[in-house]
Amino acid sequence: MPDTEQARIREAALPLTDPGSLDPLLDRIGDVRYVLLGEASHGTADYYRLRGTLTRRLIEEKGFSCVAVEGDWPDRHAVHCSVVAAPGAPEDPGGVLAGFRRRPTWMWGNTEVTAFIRWLRRHNEGLPPKRRVGFLGLDVYSLWDSLHAVLAHLREHDPERVGPALDAYRCFEPYAEDPQSWAPATRYVPRGCEPEVLSLLTEARPARTASPDGSLTEFAARQHAEVLAGAERYYRAMPGGGPDSWNLRDRHMADTLDRLMEHCGPGAKAVVWGHNTHVGDARATDMADIGEINVGQLVRERHMGAGVALFGFGSYTGTVIAADAWGHEPRVMEVPPARTGSLEDLLHTALPGERALFVFPPVQFQRPPATGRRAWFHEERGHRAIRVVCQPRYERVGSYVPTVLAERYDAFCYLDRTRAVTPLRPTAAAGPEEETRPVGV
Repeated sequence: MPDTEQARIREAALPLTDPGSLDPLLDRIGDVRYVLLGEASHGTADYYRLRGTLTRRLIEEKGFSCVAVEGDWPDRHAVHCSVVAAPGAPEDPGGVLAGFRRRPTWMWGNTEVTAFIRWLRRHNEGLPPKRRVGFLGLDVYSLWDSLHAVLAHLREHDPERVGPALDAYRCFEPYAEDPQSWAPATRYVPRGCEPEVLSLLTEARPARTASPDGSLTEFAARQHAEVLAGAERYYRAMPGGGPDSWNLRDRHMADTLDRLMEHCGPGAKAVVWGHNTHVGDARATDMADIGEINVGQLVRERHMGAGVALFGFGSYTGTVIAADAWGHEPRVMEVPPARTGSLEDLLHTALPGERALFVFPPVQFQRPPATGRRAWFHEERGHRAIRVVCQPRYERVGSYVPTVLAERYDAFCYLDRTRAVTPLRPTAAAGPEEETRPVGV
């Protein structure tokens, strides 16, 4: 890399040293309603800590009203109830996190997330219930948890509508709550349980109002039904391979975000936490070449008029929590130095040992002509994506997403060396539902 390019990178780099050094990001965010914050792995403490610091500032200084994360609805709803001090909920949201059983438990059950949600609980205690900031899940997993939740809610609040929920339950029941046996069976019975689930969803959708105490009781029941519908389609698509299951999952997360924003009202502002592969715009990567979409792309397409900011994260080396395979215990792994020619290698060469922030001009999706010299952030380079299942000896071969950085994100946080998260509890072997997750993110 020519010295002039190194100089341009160093000139563009803004030092990341303390919470005040995030001011350029706050300026870039301005009055936008959607801020999506990424991470290059689900097991790196530095990403969680920096994301938490920025989110605190967005809540305190910009009035953001909810944090929506790449996580299952049922578990995150339990955390939400504690965070907003809902009647009967545990006082310590960290204790709720420590009870998580669904893998990867370390993704949310770690000390960095615990510190953030405990702060959020303290922040909310000084606010009236309707202004408290939530912590909610967007993801499509938890098919059976959501089915049981819908049944319980209807039995308690609307027993006349239990019938469709029981029909859905009876359809899934022969598979003993095991997507690994149910999803392949849909190859031979292609309709799966779709009619039963759609009937249940039709019954649940009219429930749109919050409870008098400002909780999400009715909304949560509806969302459980939406999760059930999304999961039914997702697991049915998985045996066929291709982009369908990925796209169903990310579209479900984007749709859930839309429902949350509708529920919270016209002035709502959301912070989203997820992996770079979900947060960064897929159109600026090779994901688009195989027909994949993601949350960042969908939010830009749907809400650019309301203001959207996408921020990515990356590092050169360090440690990470991951597992060798599904069902294996997680462990601290050494992250090998980034592959030669990758984005992380480029930034390490220019900024060895440093932490830096890059803020890009508004995205245009109009790259300079091939005959002209492109800025480094408009050139396509491999961008590391560390997976939940990780084998470092192969990491240099396959864990890089070809990326045009300034089109994928509005800003990028580079941390040359990072360290692993600290899980809250030992993790048990994975159950059958978790093993159906695609490797990666």
